[in-house]
Amino acid sequence: MKKTNASILVIDDQEDILFAAKMLLKKHFENIYTLTNPKNVVELLSKSTIDVVLLDMNYRIGFEDGREGLYLLKEIKTLSPKTIVILMTAFGKVETAVEGLKSGAFDYILKPWDNEKLLNLVRQAVSKSRKEQKKLIDVATTDDFFIGNSEAIKKAYLLADKVAITEANVLILGENGTGKFVLAHHIYLQSERKNNAFIPVDLGSLNSNIFESELFGYAKGAFTDAKTDTPGRFELAENGTIFLDEIGNVPLHLQAKLLQVIQTKTITRLGESKARPLNVRIITATNLNLKQEVADKNFREDLYYRINTMKIVLPPLRERNEDKIPLAHYLLQKMMAKYGRDEIAFDEKSLEQIEKHAWNGNIRELENRIERAVILCENNHITVSDLDLEQITTYEDNPDDIQLSAIEKAAVEKMLLKNNNNISKTAEELGLSRGALYRRIEKYNISTN
Repeated sequence: MKKTNASILVIDDQEDILFAAKMLLKKHFENIYTLTNPKNVVELLSKSTIDVVLLDMNYRIGFEDGREGLYLLKEIKTLSPKTIVILMTAFGKVETAVEGLKSGAFDYILKPWDNEKLLNLVRQAVSKSRKEQKKLIDVATTDDFFIGNSEAIKKAYLLADKVAITEANVLILGENGTGKFVLAHHIYLQSERKNNAFIPVDLGSLNSNIFESELFGYAKGAFTDAKTDTPGRFELAENGTIFLDEIGNVPLHLQAKLLQVIQTKTITRLGESKARPLNVRIITATNLNLKQEVADKNFREDLYYRINTMKIVLPPLRERNEDKIPLAHYLLQKMMAKYGRDEIAFDEKSLEQIEKHAWNGNIRELENRIERAVILCENNHITVSDLDLEQITTYEDNPDDIQLSAIEKAAVEKMLLKNNNNISKTAEELGLSRGALYRRIEKYNISTN
């Protein structure tokens, strides 16, 4: 039997699980990697191309809520968007796995698994990964970068291009959804460090208990679950760039530790006393007014000046009126490629609505609305009702769960209708297993009669 040329990574803290998975998968796929320590996944992804990750959701004794798995899922999808993630969970923890599906996981499987079911799921995931890779190649051959024509955004990118060729620390300010990650990555790509690592870290989602181990690394035996010497994110970014997003949310007592790293250009792993030299370019971002945070004693003034060698402010979309329509067309092309659609266009009223809408959620909200419209539109024309802007006029801190659930439900309903409730055909067209489709039907209480 010829093996499929694919790379599969299995992450689980139980050696017997890893052994069983490797024995099964190596008969069918060329490259099988295993990790007992989830912290090492960032290093592996920076060195190897992984098609599919089988990811356990719990790693520490006494912590079985799946939070670590969900956090790691987000990290994997950020570092390697084309990598497909399948969650592994025990019976009774399905609710958390479903939350993982909303966060970008392909599917989940219960432990102990059925070998044939696992193989079929991995094969589907490999196929999905191949499609994602093709999309990335297609996108790379086009001008897949939108800046805009408003003076504020052009000024921000002009400043970014000037500072990119230097070693200066950069602070990016802007509301949620204005494109801070995109700008940080742009600076990295224009810099002399572009051939080395770009390590993004969402500080807002890092629990304070794991803050130091994640950023600074740890020595074997530093704490109960420290089974091997493990580098932190700063070390993984050596000679490259680290992007610290949501830096305004870091507690005061941890700000002091960040400051020490920036001042001394060294890192000390937990459980070690010897400092390691560090050569990293630091880009930070926040949606908070850091000057006010400093005045309110919520943010250290010395840290503020250390990260603020160069400040770049991204304008909200409401101040970029001339960019709304061109940006909408750009995002439409992006979503058409994502869903394999073509020749979709906005009708006149929908464009008027896009131009008038406040877009308090900025580019992220616009992208979500257009994704919904591409899924729902009939006759390849996007209408005002497809955008559904009347119901979403404000932006919550994290609207993704609500909006993505609505998108997913609408997609399932539409495909079932198209296929006359044929489960197998619908699952195939949606890129899901039959089991995954049944779970979504139950979750959203969709009628199949």
